[in-house]
Amino acid sequence: MAAQSDSKFPMIRHVGLNGMLVTFSDAMSEASNRACLAFCEAAKGQNWQGVHEVSSSLASVYVRFDPHELRHAALQEHLQALLAARNWSQAPLPGNRRFWQVPTVYGGELAPQLAEAAAAAGLSEAEAVERLSATRVRVLTIGFAPGQPYLGPLGEEWDLPRQSALTPNVPAGALVLAIRQFVLFTAAAPTGWRHVGQTGFRGFFPQANDPIALRAGDELQFVPVSKSELRSLCKRDPQFGGATRQEITE
Repeated sequence: MAAQSDSKFPMIRHVGLNGMLVTFSDAMSEASNRACLAFCEAAKGQNWQGVHEVSSSLASVYVRFDPHELRHAALQEHLQALLAARNWSQAPLPGNRRFWQVPTVYGGELAPQLAEAAAAAGLSEAEAVERLSATRVRVLTIGFAPGQPYLGPLGEEWDLPRQSALTPNVPAGALVLAIRQFVLFTAAAPTGWRHVGQTGFRGFFPQANDPIALRAGDELQFVPVSKSELRSLCKRDPQFGGATRQEITE
């Protein structure tokens, strides 16, 4: 995968009349996502007049601004100066991150595509659960649906393509897998990714003051439990299905 050392990157591009995109790679990697998250946090801290939004994706940072307050050329100069300040692919990740351990039922009727994913990776179901549940993944970005995280990267054996057809519906809390990433669904939806685990985690609360539970840069581990254990956890904790969290100190 390309990283910040690629001679083309980082690059700055215009997005419409009031946006700029800083891209660290043409493919997601740990280094490019680290650069993206660290640069996004640093850009927010600059408080440039005329900038109204700074947000991150897998390997890019989007800056929305008012061209009447801040000229395109001036913003580009700000961004270039900040890029030159350090090697962002080796920068520390933002502070205020949390580590979540999320109880998860792997396979069975709740997550019926584990066997298919394991076979595609050349593993037994037991080996697949062992590897997936032992991996501590990062919230790479949040998007597609409100509060919905993309998580990874997973090992190379999980570089699996999407399915050839859609699964008509997976429930909220579904853990699905493709192209070395997990997605933890915040609402029921169709998907072309493989449903390998089921949690009671609800990541979006539209009526809350802080409606999105996870932050880009948070880390998660999906701990295996039985179906009956998950049911009991969800009764006691209908919001997070028994997930625990702690601050990450580095």
